Amino acid sequence: MTEDELQKLLETTLPAADLHGLFVEECQDQDVRLRFSPGPDSAWTTSALLSLVDTALRAASGVTAVLSHLNVTVLKPAQAADVISLSRVIRRDGDQVHAEAWLFSHAAVDPMVHATASLSTRPR
Repeated sequence: MTEDELQKLLETTLPAADLHGLFVEECQDQDVRLRFSPGPDSAWTTSALLSLVDTALRAASGVTAVLSHLNVTVLKPAQAADVISLSRVIRRDGDQVHAEAWLFSHAAVDPMVHATASLSTRPR
C-alpha cells in the first residue's frame, strides 16, 4: 500500500476527531510513520495520545483491525508540537496481529510513549 492510499483509507475509516491533522509520511511493508499536528490549543491530552496510539497501531496492522489487548508506557510528557508515530507489525498469527508503536515529540529521537498491542483482523 502506498502512502497516499493509506492516507485516504485512514481519512475515510477513522472518525474526524481521531485524525489530529494526520499525515502519512512513510509506509513500507508493515512499518508505518505518521505525523499528527496538535489542535488550536497546542496541547496533547492523554486521551488524544491514546487515540494516536490506536491510529498508529491500526495503520500498521490493518485499518479495520480491532484492539484486543493494549499495553502503554508513558516515558515522558508530550510537548506542544507535532507527534510522530513509528509503528510496525511484530507478528501475525491467523486473525491476530501483534504490533508496537512509538510516539515522539516533533522528531523521532527521544520517545515519549511506547505501546504494544494485540489486534483482531476478524470481522465482527
